Amino acid sequence: MGGRVLSPVLLVGAGTGEATCGILYLAGYLRRGGIEAFVRLYDGDETEAEVTRTFESLLRRVRPKLVGISLKWFHHVDRALLIARTVRRLDPSIRIVVGGNSASYWWKELSGYDSIDHIVLGDGEVPLLALCNGEEAPPNVVTRSPDGRPRRLPLEYVQRATNTDDIYYSHFNDIFLSQMDQHSFSGWVAPGKGCGENCLYCGGARGNQKADFGRAKPFLRAEENVRRDHQEIAGRTWQMRYDFAGSTAGFLSSTWAGVDLSRHCCTYFLWGVPRVELVAALAETFQRVYMVIDIGCFSEQQRLEQMGRGLLKPCAKDRELLEVIDACRKYPNLDIEISGIGGLPFASKATLAEELRLVERIIGLDCVVGYQRLEAQPGALVTQHPARFDMVTEAKTFAEFLDYFERREPGDVSVPMIRFRDAGLEAAVQHTSDRVDALAWKHRDTRKRVAIQGRTRLRNTAPWTQRFTLGEWLGSHRAPAKLAGEAVTVLRSVDGITMSCAPSVSPKRFSDPTLTQGEDGAILLAALAAFEHPTTVSSAVSKLGAKARLDPHSAREVIDHLVDGRFLQPA
Repeated sequence: MGGRVLSPVLLVGAGTGEATCGILYLAGYLRRGGIEAFVRLYDGDETEAEVTRTFESLLRRVRPKLVGISLKWFHHVDRALLIARTVRRLDPSIRIVVGGNSASYWWKELSGYDSIDHIVLGDGEVPLLALCNGEEAPPNVVTRSPDGRPRRLPLEYVQRATNTDDIYYSHFNDIFLSQMDQHSFSGWVAPGKGCGENCLYCGGARGNQKADFGRAKPFLRAEENVRRDHQEIAGRTWQMRYDFAGSTAGFLSSTWAGVDLSRHCCTYFLWGVPRVELVAALAETFQRVYMVIDIGCFSEQQRLEQMGRGLLKPCAKDRELLEVIDACRKYPNLDIEISGIGGLPFASKATLAEELRLVERIIGLDCVVGYQRLEAQPGALVTQHPARFDMVTEAKTFAEFLDYFERREPGDVSVPMIRFRDAGLEAAVQHTSDRVDALAWKHRDTRKRVAIQGRTRLRNTAPWTQRFTLGEWLGSHRAPAKLAGEAVTVLRSVDGITMSCAPSVSPKRFSDPTLTQGEDGAILLAALAAFEHPTTVSSAVSKLGAKARLDPHSAREVIDHLVDGRFLQPA
């Protein structure tokens, strides 16, 4: 490598939507190490042509010496390879690095692609900085030897509680390429890392953590550094999101010290039933809390069978779950979703009936149900050895997963599934799955629905409205120079849905799928302005007829759209 410093650096995610927050931790770490790092956090491209256009502009803007691609989730493998090919074609001099859980698991297969120079295994901060600084033997890194064969260096860098004092969010004012990127951040904070469980369906379970990251046990990060995360992002995000089993009320309260979160929302993905102290701490700290409680599956019999065989993390019995739901009722600002997987091993007629009964009971308590059928995850026990459970998988090898995802049409988010070999049992499982899905979505729709009549008084409840120039919002790499000064009004609903309106930018002059432009943008802003104070729907319809020249039917459609997005709510 010759000691050449590789800076600037561009870090991107391999999937569409918001990239993993891991690239934000990496970018801050590189910045503190003297490397000019940038992130492209949001990706809305669907076609290969759109990917090419985006990276042409990104590379012109950043002029990176190294592009890092985060391949955390296995269903993004085809997109990671597409991005790598695109960058290689546009500028062969750029060093291309991939990392993340799936990259670490599939390092042998990925190292065979000419468009990938290095693969970072496991934790990425120290290895990536070493690559950027031109070190000859960066730890955890797979490189090619002169004969073209991959050379894997040992996992010398393994993050633990004792060596992560330098891992925290920073430089949020510097790393984003646009305001849209920054405001796409959903507020993820990592209280800790790793997993100590071996759930049979999970590719990130304890065995793979040990093999891919060298980490045998999960750990909590230092309170001071998690507090730094909160301090860095609290003024830049509307919510905090967490996903870790080991956080206690005391630990999180310490990390919140000195940070006002009373107007923030919180989403917490729990791997088991929470202690009442944690529930109380969340409800008392945040304006609104949404807790997702994972119970493995909705059949207690099936749950206990898997736990008894060491194939599932500790999960609550039905009685314990219902007690927690009851205890949460005293917090009016807290909503609960109960999440489970259908079609797990050891299903039977009896377990399917149990699933349905518990789902109906949970919905009867007005808790949301999160439900999906068992999917194939690389490295998961049931994916690698489906025959042990009398099941079959739609993908097992790297080639099979890649082929599946390459065949998907744009916008298709399906994944390979695992099903029962017995046709009768599979049909019964699918029938129950369809019934649960129908119940769950009907309940979600009912909770969301607001009955609107002419006399209904509504108010603009968007808690956040800001104005930017087109250049600020989209970034100079996306906004045409001649339109960069045009105004964009950005609003966020109480549920975090973002709407960006550019009424002065005609789609004929410039079009961007993330914007509501021209007359459509003007109409939405006029509708919101009509409800600046509590106003009846019929009165607002009349105003929109006079100001926006909308007929009554069209005006009602616009109002209904804003109510569905929760930009307008009953006064």
